[in-house]
Amino acid sequence: MLTVVGPELKPGDAAPDFRLVANDLSVKTLGEWAGTTRIVSVVPSLDTGVCDRQTRRFNELAASIPDVVVLTVSMDLPFAQKRWCGAAGVDKVHTLSDHRDASFGAAWGTLIKDVRLLQRAVFVVGKDGRVRHAQYVVQTGTEPDYDAALAAARG
Repeated sequence: MLTVVGPELKPGDAAPDFRLVANDLSVKTLGEWAGTTRIVSVVPSLDTGVCDRQTRRFNELAASIPDVVVLTVSMDLPFAQKRWCGAAGVDKVHTLSDHRDASFGAAWGTLIKDVRLLQRAVFVVGKDGRVRHAQYVVQTGTEPDYDAALAAARG
């Protein structure tokens, strides 16, 4: 059994801020997208099949919803994220890395301590900074409920 660290966020909770590394090595915070609805898609690694599909799907969906920003968070290095985005043609999702100190994973309840990866999850954070939707995907090979995330983002 793997140990997941951090609180389990629920709708209504204040979304914890973060400091994550973008593809250009700049540091990004949740507050940088204040005033928008944010879908935070968490994946173990972009270089796996389910994570690839999840990120491509949210890239497609991001184009269809105005005022929604999609952030994909993983432990992948920023260089690997940038390479993957280029190869996959993903240009609407912001990929962010938690590789430095795993503080995102610890604050959002997705850090798998034993292997230092993030558990698959999807959160929707409203313009008010509150979690509207939270899904922790326990089964490794299972994709998240895209429809539920989209409904929360539109709501």
